[in-house]
Amino acid sequence: MKELLDFGVVIIDKPKGPTSHQVSAWVRNILKIKKTGHGGTLDPNVTGVLPVALNRATKIINILHLAPKEYIGVMHLHKEVSENKIKKVFEEFKGEIYQIPPVRASVARRLRKRKIYEIEILEIEEKYVLFRAKVESGTYIRALCRDIGDALCVGANMEDLRRIATGPFREDDAISLTELLDAYKFWEEEGEDKYLKKIIKKGDEIISFLPKIIVKDSAVDSLAHGSPLYESGIVKMENVNKGDVCAIYTKKNELVSVSKVILEDKVVAKPIHVIIGRGKYPSIWKKGP
Repeated sequence: MKELLDFGVVIIDKPKGPTSHQVSAWVRNILKIKKTGHGGTLDPNVTGVLPVALNRATKIINILHLAPKEYIGVMHLHKEVSENKIKKVFEEFKGEIYQIPPVRASVARRLRKRKIYEIEILEIEEKYVLFRAKVESGTYIRALCRDIGDALCVGANMEDLRRIATGPFREDDAISLTELLDAYKFWEEEGEDKYLKKIIKKGDEIISFLPKIIVKDSAVDSLAHGSPLYESGIVKMENVNKGDVCAIYTKKNELVSVSKVILEDKVVAKPIHVIIGRGKYPSIWKKGP
């Protein structure tokens, strides 16, 4: 339990009302830990999957911006449009699109490209369209609804939105803040940790979608000190390409670091975030003069 609280992640089903930052702070207070951080901001009125990293796992929670996100939303058209026309326009929004973030967004309102991996209509009822969208991180669904409305020449706005997946984490993984509090109290007061262990996931699940490199034991301590990874230290590489962000593991499946693949002059990768502690593996590498 100590290890999970030091390097873990909980998937909160964010309710309407609070900000993502407030939810993250409540998790910190419930678990009585020093640090938390959330993976992917949700507007106060948006519900759904909000990963919250605990203590050391906050170093890698931002890696989730590389993973797609999935939503169920309700779009309100300002005038009624035929179903065929709506379906045709929705198809046109698959693939790479351009969008400007909404006025209330926390980022600069500049034109930018985003990818829509999947978008499908689930139901149409008069002026309301229920839809599912799987999108590149950083895509604004509110802006997507606005742009679809403009393409239909009637205007539209986002009526309701729920995030059902962030990277490897899905709606089935999410729990309420009340469930988290109950599980913690049961552990704190009764000494029973089975409920809390079901809720807190290992921190390396945050980056489980990344390409993977397995390294020799002899390379681990030098990597723990921030050294680049050289060809000679590799046991196996899985789906690794130049420019990727990858996860580096020991042969025992311990997360060593999150690194950037460069593949230059026998250097395979350079660290972004070092996770494993120094001295955990023997120091075989030679230090400079």
